[in-house]
Amino acid sequence: MVLGVIKSAIADGLITFMWVFCASCFGVLTTLIASVFNVVDYGTTLLITTSLVFSFLFMFGLIGDALGGASFNPTATAAFYAAGIGKDGDSLVSAAVRFPAQAAGAVGGALAISKFMPMQYRHMLGGPSLKVDLHTGAIAEGVLTFIITFAVLIIVLRGPRSPLVKNWLLAMTTVALVITGSQYTGPSMNPANAFGWAYISNKHASWEQFYVYWICPFIGAVLAAWTFRFIVPSPGKPRKGGKARRGKPKKA
Repeated sequence: MVLGVIKSAIADGLITFMWVFCASCFGVLTTLIASVFNVVDYGTTLLITTSLVFSFLFMFGLIGDALGGASFNPTATAAFYAAGIGKDGDSLVSAAVRFPAQAAGAVGGALAISKFMPMQYRHMLGGPSLKVDLHTGAIAEGVLTFIITFAVLIIVLRGPRSPLVKNWLLAMTTVALVITGSQYTGPSMNPANAFGWAYISNKHASWEQFYVYWICPFIGAVLAAWTFRFIVPSPGKPRKGGKARRGKPKKA
């Protein structure tokens, strides 16, 4: 039991490190690809970003499966548990160990990408930031996390059989919500990712960080899980290979 929790925490920390490192490059990669192909219109640029998110979601889904169901988003872990379809051995105790591991992994990923990103692109790095008043931002982050969590549960557990189609739907949903929430909170929809970048700017211990980017997203995720459980009872375990976890860039 204890060993299993430790292994899950290590796996979560590792995949969160990798996700924050990679997802932070979406903007830079989109710019570089658009530049190579002389893309200037918004629609094609958006397609490039969505394709990047899709590719990384698919890849990280495989990595997560290989690591025994590792997750890079604490709200995803909480939502699957609240929906009654978490990993074997999931509990409040395991969550108390896994969530700090995910936060630590995010800090490591943010520090690493900040160091290795070429200087001319470092201005494109950074985590979510509050652009409205505190309570509006908290509501926005909670609602966005509710929507992305409910969408993930529907797509992963009741969506198409093809992992490629699943991940494309997840990518489109993620990008759409990131665009929608950009004028409010960034957005994050992933407390670990928000914490990692807040640590860089020494804002990780602020009330804003915990209220907007931890408390409300968890409330939104759990409510989404309960709603899903009420609407779609006994969903069962997701098919292997079809479970792609979000940080949702992403959220990213």
